[in-house]
Amino acid sequence: MFDTTHPTIFVTGASGQLGRLVIAALLERVPAGAVVAGVRSLESEAAQALRDRGVGVRVADYARPETLAEAFRGIERLLLISSSEIGQRVAQHETVIAAAKAAGIGRLVYTSLLHADTSPLSLAGEHRATEAAIAGSGLPATILRNGWYTENYTASIPGALAGGAFLGSAGEGRIASAARADFAEAAALVLTGDGHEGWTYELAGDEAYTLADLAAELSRQTGRDIPYRDLPQADYASLLKGFGLPDVLANSLAAWDVDAAHGALFDEGRQLSTLIGRPTTPLSASIATALG
Repeated sequence: MFDTTHPTIFVTGASGQLGRLVIAALLERVPAGAVVAGVRSLESEAAQALRDRGVGVRVADYARPETLAEAFRGIERLLLISSSEIGQRVAQHETVIAAAKAAGIGRLVYTSLLHADTSPLSLAGEHRATEAAIAGSGLPATILRNGWYTENYTASIPGALAGGAFLGSAGEGRIASAARADFAEAAALVLTGDGHEGWTYELAGDEAYTLADLAAELSRQTGRDIPYRDLPQADYASLLKGFGLPDVLANSLAAWDVDAAHGALFDEGRQLSTLIGRPTTPLSASIATALG
């Protein structure tokens, strides 16, 4: 049963890392009856955890268009979290957009990429195409161009501690990342607030840092000397493959680091902190969280 005093909000990819945080941020602002979570399987532990919080749960699989018409029934606002399947995103997103239009959804919010219109990152093309599809649909929409999650880098901390150095190919590039929870809060605020239709937000952290800065802070917090070792792109990709990463992912990670060296992950507009009404999570706090 929906909470009829609030717009019904649907979150796709709700069992993913960002989706779970968006749900949590929404539940701080609206009753659980106003929130519906889209998952691939109703039998998963993640789906049960969402039900335990009082959230409605429906199957919404980007790759199974037949699931979307029922999933979006009665929904007023939709968060389209970009698919994790690189190379298939455009087709999957277009399917969701078409289903949202058919369902008469009143507002579509999409998680895009920082400076998607000009970004050199290989990820940008699919985001540009999705933004174009949203514009062509005529749906009232808000585009959240998310910068890098700090967790993308802090996930490498265990390896850095084991190997005695933080590795990468980002040179002296400044990275304006923010915690995933900061971006989730922004999404929840846009979904529950008014006046965001037609806006494109460039979302990034307040604090820009180099990977050498990250390594220095990691060293400070652990009391160990963990330097940053900058590697040529091919060497870094080869090293990642040696750690067991698939070739495509290893090559992409190394290329994205090189793009970061040329400013692809930098932004100083502070639109994210303005939107959420507080400073973004500092790098030091994210490192402390990763260290546990």
